[in-house]
Amino acid sequence: MRSTSVIKKEGLECLIKTLGDLETEIFISSLIRESFDYTEWQRNYFERYSLNDFLGKAAEFDKTQPFKQ
Repeated sequence: MRSTSVIKKEGLECLIKTLGDLETEIFISSLIRESFDYTEWQRNYFERYSLNDFLGKAAEFDKTQPFKQ
């Protein structure tokens, strides 16, 4: 398993590549300012998918990702 610092570094690199510097900063600032419960959001988001739907979406997403090792 990768360390937290490596995951943060790679996540930030993905955000910058996708959003650019300014929008990445806006995104991070908005998370820091708001009281945001990621665990609660995740539960609400994923409960609408069956396991098969989720696995299908994950497989589709995987095919489109350039960050494979």
